[in-house]
Amino acid sequence: MGTITGAVAESTASPDWRHRLRSAGLRVTQPRLAVLEVVRESSHLAADQVSDRVRERIGTVSTQAVYDALNTLTEHRILRKIEPAGSAMLFEINAGDNHHHIVCRQCGAIADVACSVGSIPCAVPGQTHGFVIDEAEVTYWGLCADCAAARGRRSVDNEAARDVAHA
Repeated sequence: MGTITGAVAESTASPDWRHRLRSAGLRVTQPRLAVLEVVRESSHLAADQVSDRVRERIGTVSTQAVYDALNTLTEHRILRKIEPAGSAMLFEINAGDNHHHIVCRQCGAIADVACSVGSIPCAVPGQTHGFVIDEAEVTYWGLCADCAAARGRRSVDNEAARDVAHA
């Protein structure tokens, strides 16, 4: 998998995890605190990556304890689970900003992107079928800058900048 980046790090810096866990009605445990710190430090990790890094941080902890922490923290909306097609479930801190993701089709790199603004026809469904909608999830697919360069392609950002420069 390629480089993993996140754009919401500043909104999740130095949180008071103990307070956040207690506010959600959860016990403060060493595995939960370690999971939160690991995910805060490196967003978009798969469960096995989280488990490995938690073990590096606190020593002996069962894989089941880490998976239980991931599930509980996701159920309580402290973590957010994303599932890009063809990828393992990935975890990030739920920053409450409803950001979206862009994924490289070649190397699997993933990055956060701000929620689209303006007219976005697919963000509001024509019919809700009685659902109360609280979130829209968008995944953009393409090639990261490194993979695009290796194929001799330019990103849309680079094309737009070139067009503006030549206008």
